[in-house]
Amino acid sequence: MLTDTTARQSNPPRSNIPNVTKALTNNIGQALIGKQPQILLALTCLVAGGHLLLEDVPGLGKTTLAKALATAIKGQFRRVQCTPDLMPSDITGVTVYNQKNASFEFIQGPVFTNILLADEINRTSPRTQSALLEAMSDATVSIDNVSHELPELFFVIATQNPVEFSGTYELPEAQMDRFMMRLSLGYPDKASEIAMLKGVCGQAGSDNHSLSTQQQVKPLLSTGQVLQLRQRASQVTVSEDMFNYIVNIVERTRHHQALRLGASPRASLSLLKASQAYALLTGANSITPEHIKLLAEPILAHRLLFKNQHSTAMERQQFFEQLLDRQVAVPDNPLSL
Repeated sequence: MLTDTTARQSNPPRSNIPNVTKALTNNIGQALIGKQPQILLALTCLVAGGHLLLEDVPGLGKTTLAKALATAIKGQFRRVQCTPDLMPSDITGVTVYNQKNASFEFIQGPVFTNILLADEINRTSPRTQSALLEAMSDATVSIDNVSHELPELFFVIATQNPVEFSGTYELPEAQMDRFMMRLSLGYPDKASEIAMLKGVCGQAGSDNHSLSTQQQVKPLLSTGQVLQLRQRASQVTVSEDMFNYIVNIVERTRHHQALRLGASPRASLSLLKASQAYALLTGANSITPEHIKLLAEPILAHRLLFKNQHSTAMERQQFFEQLLDRQVAVPDNPLSL
């Protein structure tokens, strides 16, 4: 079985973590140009111990982000291309009979890795989609009534295309709730796209963007160090006001007139953990309302069901702006250390 780095290598002092974060985002940014904010949020999800759903049109760098992230933390990376004929055992593994040893042996599936990319997850059947549920929630898989543990550092990045629904299977609410965060990379700005084109042509000043992702991105942390960051994130100070603020936001979604389904307690927990991770990575000693506001939409949006199923992205963005700026009171005196 794949195991994480057993020796906990020296973790950077807390005062240096923002510099490490900047180095990581810039490092991954060598492969994914002009997307530092999204890279930081992906790192936040990783350090918070969640899983990430990338929802975007093809060709915007979703796979590149997953590969670059795995390279930057010296993690093992595997990719599953989700198709209608993909079976659960194609993800989790299968038990086979070894005639030489006259015994059954378990052959691990691609889920036994550090970073798993489930590409176009909405193109595979619900049965196969559900095969990821136990792995994502419990870090184990059960085959023939035997439970197999996954690596301690296990991070799923799933992608789906939001505009082409022919032959797709919409993720059920229960599985959407398993993802801590949903992000959209979006189209690059003009300068970033020009830099990408120059890199393909190998022109001077292109920062070697013609190299492969593995060559552009350098390993900066070990998986053991990422696990240490997770532990330190859980120790970030949270005041009573911030606990109340998180719960007030989530509870408001459960009674909002625009929603058919509000966020679950798992959403509250995800918002807390992500806020702690973001605070750690950016050098804050405690979480603040600004951290919570920044993360509220990536954490909550995919868990909510709107009464108007045809509401636009702009309308949903306005929903969160009103929720956070007008409908839930911000604590006056957050703890600041």
